[in-house]
Amino acid sequence: MMAAMVPGTELGAEQLDDILAAADLRTLVMCLYHHTGDQVWLSDRYAPKRDVKLVADPDAGFGSDKQAEIRDAARALLVDLPEPVVTDPDPEEFRRLMGFCLGEDVPEEYVPMMMADLGFDPVRVPWPDEARLAPADVDTLIIGAGASGMGLATRLDELGVSYTMVEKNAEVGGTWFENRYPGCGVDTPNHFYSYSFAPNPSWTYYFSPREELQAYLARCADEFGVRSRIRFGTEVVAARWDEQTARWRVTVRPSHPGPDGRPSRDPGDGEPEWAPTDGEQTEELTARVLVSATGHFNQPMAARFAGDETFGGRIVHTARWPDDLDVTGKRVAVIGTGASSVQLVPTIAEQAAHITVFQRTPQWVRPTEDYNSPVPPGSRWLFENLAFYGRWYRFAQFWRYGDGLLRFLRRDPDWPHPERAMNRINDRHRQEMEDHIRSELAACPELIDQCVPHYPPFGKRILLDNDWYKTLCRADVDLATDPIVGFEPTGVRAGGDLHEVDVIVLATGFTVTTLAARLDITGRNGVTLAADWADDNPTAYLGMTVPGFPNLFVMYGPNTNLGHGGSGIWVGEIQACYIANCLAMMARHGWLAMEVKAERRDTYTEQIDAAHAELIWTHPGTTTYYRNANGQVRSPMPFRMVDYWHLTRHPDADDFVGCGSTEERS
Repeated sequence: MMAAMVPGTELGAEQLDDILAAADLRTLVMCLYHHTGDQVWLSDRYAPKRDVKLVADPDAGFGSDKQAEIRDAARALLVDLPEPVVTDPDPEEFRRLMGFCLGEDVPEEYVPMMMADLGFDPVRVPWPDEARLAPADVDTLIIGAGASGMGLATRLDELGVSYTMVEKNAEVGGTWFENRYPGCGVDTPNHFYSYSFAPNPSWTYYFSPREELQAYLARCADEFGVRSRIRFGTEVVAARWDEQTARWRVTVRPSHPGPDGRPSRDPGDGEPEWAPTDGEQTEELTARVLVSATGHFNQPMAARFAGDETFGGRIVHTARWPDDLDVTGKRVAVIGTGASSVQLVPTIAEQAAHITVFQRTPQWVRPTEDYNSPVPPGSRWLFENLAFYGRWYRFAQFWRYGDGLLRFLRRDPDWPHPERAMNRINDRHRQEMEDHIRSELAACPELIDQCVPHYPPFGKRILLDNDWYKTLCRADVDLATDPIVGFEPTGVRAGGDLHEVDVIVLATGFTVTTLAARLDITGRNGVTLAADWADDNPTAYLGMTVPGFPNLFVMYGPNTNLGHGGSGIWVGEIQACYIANCLAMMARHGWLAMEVKAERRDTYTEQIDAAHAELIWTHPGTTTYYRNANGQVRSPMPFRMVDYWHLTRHPDADDFVGCGSTEERS
């Protein structure tokens, strides 16, 4: 009987076989090299095949003989599990390792970003030795205790900067605490959709349900030690820049979370989120630095329809799903066919008596084999016990869900069919997804014309198939495509038909153009952020700083959503490093305030617009929340992730106007 020498763990031969059968061989080969240092594992014999699929083949293209060799070598390794030999590759070797793992050359520009993300060269932000300000001089107020806010808090702890977080809910997690509709989960693989500095080797699904993500974020709040710095149940009413003291004056009030931890409101009433209560007592907080970490997906879009006040049943928004709502035996209307609808409808189809889905625009939905797949116990053992397994697995996901797609979303001026695709590869993606739709709807071909989009794929947020089309084929599910006329006491009228229902679910998404502006922030000279961002046109330098608003940083702001792939948590990490470096720069220069120059914001916005002019999100055949009424794209980033990483790596003092006292301001 063989035993793997893991402290407190003994594994028999059969268990080892199960573990290795579940292993990703691409990742396993990388671990064999790290643990042995033997160059044979980097030879052509064990080179993984290049795989461009979204979900890579875990056998890495190896034939059965090589698979057996790799597993046999790994089995011998796991019996003793010695300390790794290769732990600190230099940049040249690391680039070679990346290329070997992928079966393709990796450009040099990715080396520092990936070394940082995988922990081989972690980013540290020290307080400058020559600082003219102490950490206490740049005390910070963070609005929102979601993934971005907590990521920033860890960076501020490294600097020694004092901070307070205010959170309207009774718990951390942001959108993952608030969204509780059945089927809610992440559509980015969670081994990538997690902090690089806090991996979770115990994920039970490849695409985790929101309960597991929320538990991860809550655990991070404890492990980071930030929970004690959070004022829960507190909402920001307004923030004003005080020119005389060079500080932010922030008015807050209790948000009165209910039993479910969320502030009480009727999710279908269409009022502004967490509407003020007359006579509520407020409190003023002050801080040198103000950070909005409320994100893109914080304010539900409360779509209003004629007669909605007359409907006799319940109206709920997916983002405010009540804990007490049970749709068993109910007739349910679901308005919208975006990401939340695609997750919700297949999940409740077995319980509801009948579902009517109201579609304005069909969506491109792609199949993903592992979307509902649990992580096998053997794989979880490897993540938890085998050094470097989690790192290289994350890297492979990073590469597939990162920058690889963006170049295929660019307009080819010579492509003869611009109405259906941006270029030849984009058209191939279209055909693959259309074939999938036709295959899934073979049992109900009358739905095909209603479900195949006419715009290029990826023009709207791409969705992952959660048995969506199979659910539309059910006898107790209808797809309605006529425009909604309004609500009536017993249901929803679309076209000339009344669809009688008991519950109406608004799967209408979020308002993403107001962002931090909804917080009533006033900068210098009485100018509000809402005025600066009027006409649904929010703009910020690097998506984070706005002229006229000193010491204000916006996380996950304009043009920082990753429409081509990637991870929102990754964006938050990158921005947290930038903000921390900005505070260190303030200290080094002795600035009490720093404000981005207007020309920097203007030039950056021009670059954004020019880049988007060639990308899919300005395609005339697409309507999307990514684009405002004037045709400007203000949600997705037009750059590669590696471009944004380099842009934000080191803030440039020349981008800002700084002052050491109020008298020095020009």
